[in-house]
Amino acid sequence: MRISNSIAIIAAALVLVSCDKNRVFDEYKDVGSAWHQDSLVRFDLPALEATKKYNMYLTLRDNNEYPFNNIFLIVSLDQPNKVTLVDTLEYAMANPDGSLMGDGFTDVKESKLTYKSQFKAQAGTYQVRIQQAVRQTGKIPGVTELPGITDVGFRIEKTE
Repeated sequence: MRISNSIAIIAAALVLVSCDKNRVFDEYKDVGSAWHQDSLVRFDLPALEATKKYNMYLTLRDNNEYPFNNIFLIVSLDQPNKVTLVDTLEYAMANPDGSLMGDGFTDVKESKLTYKSQFKAQAGTYQVRIQQAVRQTGKIPGVTELPGITDVGFRIEKTE
């Protein structure tokens, strides 16, 4: 009986891993119970091949403490040629009824947000920096502590 349970667990793990064959990079960083506006989340990416195209995603884990319908992020991508691409991005985080978007069965949701599609890489390594830039309506200063965001991630997938 124990052996069959172990085999079932190993088989399930292999199925999950094999379904993710396009993954090149997938990592999360914990930002605690609130993401501070001065906190830069950094990822050192693996070397990418110049002959391939990649899809890049920002991944966020949030919970019911997140008070906004959307999120603003500043993303910097340092390229091997010493050029830095900087984007200010907005993503929806909640449905019209106020429920959080994303995958998950509990109050923690995981959102996979498209950053770059069909990105033609240069050979070499990259670094990504992500910072939250949320502001309340009618207020100039940004939200100092953004509650409800617990983890910030970055994912790269090979395109077919």
